[in-house]
Amino acid sequence: MPSKSIRIGALAALVFTLLASTAVAQTGAVRGRVLDESGQGIQGAMVYIERIGMRGNYKVKTNKKGSYFHAGLPMGEYNLRLEINDQEIQTINSYRVKLGEPEAVDFDLGEIKREQQAAQGAGGPTKEQLAGMSEQQRKRYEEDLKKRQQQISKNKELNETFNAGMEAKRLEDFAIAVQHFKKAAEIDPEQHVVWGNMAEALSGLVRAKTGAERDAVSEEAISAYRQAMTLEPDPAYANNLGLLLIRLNRFDEGVAELEKAAEMSPENAGTYYFNLGATMVNTGNTQGAIDAFKKATVAKPDFANAYYQLATALVGTATMNDDGSVIPAPGTVEAYQKYLDLEPAGPYAASAQAMVQTLSSTLETSFEQPSKRKGK
Repeated sequence: MPSKSIRIGALAALVFTLLASTAVAQTGAVRGRVLDESGQGIQGAMVYIERIGMRGNYKVKTNKKGSYFHAGLPMGEYNLRLEINDQEIQTINSYRVKLGEPEAVDFDLGEIKREQQAAQGAGGPTKEQLAGMSEQQRKRYEEDLKKRQQQISKNKELNETFNAGMEAKRLEDFAIAVQHFKKAAEIDPEQHVVWGNMAEALSGLVRAKTGAERDAVSEEAISAYRQAMTLEPDPAYANNLGLLLIRLNRFDEGVAELEKAAEMSPENAGTYYFNLGATMVNTGNTQGAIDAFKKATVAKPDFANAYYQLATALVGTATMNDDGSVIPAPGTVEAYQKYLDLEPAGPYAASAQAMVQTLSSTLETSFEQPSKRKGK
């Protein structure tokens, strides 16, 4: 009898250690659009994402709207290089990948051309050309010039306001960040990235609110995410909205948004289901976590961490025989072993190996006990 208590106690302690070590590696994303000179998205352009100072090269192709998105990037600085038809167009240096919704990095061929013309002094008509204009032509030119100057001023104000919001959000001063993003939305309500970051700042603000005020801020955040998705149907917005809804205990709505994100971006479905599983763990929904982690492994069969988190969640559903022996849920040992096969030197390798040994011996003991009693 004492040996059974020791065995069960050791397993419980090991499970507690594993649950305490389920922190997910911090990764971020990069996103944006590639636009032609008329402002239309370019499909099939290649964006190369090259890590600075450390090994890591990634690439992503733009979709039919000219949008690109790459998640799961380790924190750090990257150079982003645009190539169209195997021709290098532009490189943006020292872009920092951070946690949270990434700031859009757009490649605008029209803007590139205008900058080149300005650098060459070809930004406007010469004195001779101005002198040769008719009164009507000169008037039209001056009106166009005024509009461009107003647009430049507007863009400058928008950029300054948006960047102030991003800095406040980075410092987790969410109330100030929301103020800046709301002002940016007033300047240009068609910028989806403004609404997306406003929603993220509002989501951060929700944690500091209670009661009716919390409900009001939550609805603001949800509305901002939906507005961002109306302007740009980006799976990242659906993912973040889904996580927020689950945090607000609106599970069915949240799961639907995460499912939508997975459908919109099958190549990133594993990450979205993994996020769902992690949120389910944090809310105490063990079965929901198991279902989500299983979907993550199906969507991405080489997702080592998903197998580990699946196994850890399954451990919580283990049962016990009348004689005190532990019966792990089907698939628990296999999930741990799959993690070890994919990452034999991974951060959870020692814990996974210990669980495989413990649970395998438990299975053998449980199987052999009837014959032992029969032998006696």
